Amino acid sequence: MCANKGGKESLKDSEFRQAMSKSGVEPMQHNQIIHSTPSRSIEVRKTIEDRQPIEDMISDGYEPHVNIQAGDVLSFCRSGIQKRVFRDLRRGRYRIVDELDLHGLTVREAKVLLLQFLMQAEQFDKSCVKVVHGKGRRSETGEPVLKKRTDYWLSAHPRVLAYYSTLPADGGTGAVYVLLKSRY
Repeated sequence: MCANKGGKESLKDSEFRQAMSKSGVEPMQHNQIIHSTPSRSIEVRKTIEDRQPIEDMISDGYEPHVNIQAGDVLSFCRSGIQKRVFRDLRRGRYRIVDELDLHGLTVREAKVLLLQFLMQAEQFDKSCVKVVHGKGRRSETGEPVLKKRTDYWLSAHPRVLAYYSTLPADGGTGAVYVLLKSRY
């Protein structure tokens, strides 16, 4: 029911109400608005990469684009990540909730274990983890093979937002802090 400033119904409104009542239409009561908020059930969002076998998630067609040495800092940050967030990661300000050590593993073993570790971290909604890849000093070639591969695998993983070589107390350039995307 519309009313003018004086609170009285205008002639047009009155005629409209009469026409509607003849048709059997009754006015709705608008004195109470109920907003229903849908219950927010937390669901794991299934994406294409979640359905793929874990080993196929990241290809083995690895071609190093840069020559990473044992003492080099690994650094990666997806676009859209705030500078402050990445700075705090670099400074080791996030609480490390889990750790994976890849020392002594073959490339294949390391890849499978790393991907399983990241999947488990996602399932338990772990936001920051540490991955120890080593510096490659004991490898047959003297090259940091796992360090290079870890750099590649982490940068290609869809759940990894950023990573950075750890502080000396946490392993220095032989490990990385990894910031993961929340699953919620």
